[in-house]
Amino acid sequence: MFTIITRKTLLEYCKKYPAAAIALQEWYHELVSCDFKNFNELKRVYGNASLVADDRVVFNIMGNKYRLVVRIMFEFKAIQIKWFGTHAEYDKINVISVQHKKK
Repeated sequence: MFTIITRKTLLEYCKKYPAAAIALQEWYHELVSCDFKNFNELKRVYGNASLVADDRVVFNIMGNKYRLVVRIMFEFKAIQIKWFGTHAEYDKINVISVQHKKK
């Protein structure tokens, strides 16, 4: 089972993007119950997930309307949420270095 670091970040994105809140919460509940050992195992379940540098994985949320960028440390069963936004917003970020901005 994975730990999401921090769940508060996910909840902030749910508030900022209420149309995607249910899909984000579903993603959260699915991932915390998974036991992937590596990206290949994750990819078998989440075929649209993309691996980028620094152990970052990009998930399509609600089809392709939103993108979620996380860092997954399979060895430690931990997921850090780095960024969430619309597909258009995603096209404007550097996925390798983007960080969640704390309020």
